[in-house]
Amino acid sequence: MFVTPNEAFSLSMQTSLMLAEAQAVIAMRLWGMAGLWNVAPEETMRMVEEKTQAMTESAFSAGQAAMSGAGAAAVAMAALKPVRKRTSSNMKRLQKRGPGLPF
Repeated sequence: MFVTPNEAFSLSMQTSLMLAEAQAVIAMRLWGMAGLWNVAPEETMRMVEEKTQAMTESAFSAGQAAMSGAGAAAVAMAALKPVRKRTSSNMKRLQKRGPGLPF
């Protein structure tokens, strides 16, 4: 089955948003490690643990979509959804904490 232009556009937009959010989260966490952003003490452990959870959910969702006969774009979107959910929630949560200037 072929990927329609609409499916390709939607998948590329969601992927782009996830990548932009991931970069913002990485920046805020690095700033937090440097003392320039307010982060919770458990943030370092959280960033390690969430990767395993997100990848497990992603693989499971993609597998379910593939087993149900979904097309390639739907399988890719199913795999992306758990990751995008985490990057979005992490970005919102970290943005609320704001900068922690050292002066």
